[in-house]
Amino acid sequence: MLMLSQTQVRRALLLLAGFHIVIICASNYLVQLPFQIFELHTTWGAFSFPFVYLATDLTVRIFGQQAARKIIFLAMLPALIISYLMGVVFHQGSFQGAAALLEFNSFVFRIAFASFAAYLIGQLMDIFVFAKLRQTKSWWVAPSASTIIGNLVDTLVFFSLAFYASTDSFMAANWPEIATVDYGFKLIVSLGLFLPAYGLLLKVLQDKILQETAPKTAL
Repeated sequence: MLMLSQTQVRRALLLLAGFHIVIICASNYLVQLPFQIFELHTTWGAFSFPFVYLATDLTVRIFGQQAARKIIFLAMLPALIISYLMGVVFHQGSFQGAAALLEFNSFVFRIAFASFAAYLIGQLMDIFVFAKLRQTKSWWVAPSASTIIGNLVDTLVFFSLAFYASTDSFMAANWPEIATVDYGFKLIVSLGLFLPAYGLLLKVLQDKILQETAPKTAL
């Protein structure tokens, strides 16, 4: 655990909460863009969301469970609102114009709400698993296990809430397959890029966010 001032901790937590919001909003936009790979249906959101888990695991390791939960509660409501606004203006990847905001879009709101619920439940599960395993001798066990379990919970909650009996006939018919493939790609992204991304984010937190700059000497 690093010895940090209250100012440093507050700045780091706000930056991490901002990172969560950016990734959640980007993922909620990208999940509206399905594509096929090896004849399997998936969405582009599978490639962006796993980085939230990297940030959460780093937060638990550096600041502890309480700080990680604080980030989740800071990020979830702004992410819900921004995700809805972005989803309405850029519905299914096409710019709809600001006028689209004047009408309530139940389809987009359902996606945003599903993301809200999945993020909250998945992240709390991730924190719980990571905290239980963080004392293991092998440092990679805790973040790997928490990412696998957290992503599984998140994927199940999100796709079932967002697309079960959806007005989008394609997503209503294919969401179990898309959810399964999405989860597979999330694991590939999370575990395939996990170690370098984890190390890089840790270095950024230590070198750019957490360390105080040396005081300038008077000339």
